[in-house]
Amino acid sequence: MLSLDEIYREYAGYVYHYLCALTGDAALAEELTQETFYQAVKGIHRFDGRSGVSTWLCAIAKNQWKVWLRKNPPTLPLNEETVTGTAPAAEQEAEAALSRAALYKKLHALPEPYRETLYLRLFAGLSYREIGDIFGKTENWARVTFYRGKEKLKEKDTDEE
Repeated sequence: MLSLDEIYREYAGYVYHYLCALTGDAALAEELTQETFYQAVKGIHRFDGRSGVSTWLCAIAKNQWKVWLRKNPPTLPLNEETVTGTAPAAEQEAEAALSRAALYKKLHALPEPYRETLYLRLFAGLSYREIGDIFGKTENWARVTFYRGKEKLKEKDTDEE
């Protein structure tokens, strides 16, 4: 088994990119990455080796993100420009935000593992091989799952029209 220092050096990038995909916020992803490794150190005795280290760490990371979400429910920022509608840029920004929100909503409605595979590929920029490693599957499995997830998103678009 690798030492904790080696595990951190090898997997911190994976965990960080995974959390970036989930949160969309680099600073939050960095904070949650640190918390993930803290929890991993505390719970290393529970790691039984049935899954890969990256899979185990990403499961911890996802749990840390869920804990953070429960403590910090999302809110919409309001400022004078968006309330009064005086700035045309604010209107365009709001439309773009609605489009992003609609995409996130559609992605969030997808079943696992499609949702997480799309997050990891589109937002974290992970390779199919890296995604396969996280799930403990093959690179080909990640490619097929990503493709099927995209197809399910297209189905949602046609269902709404």
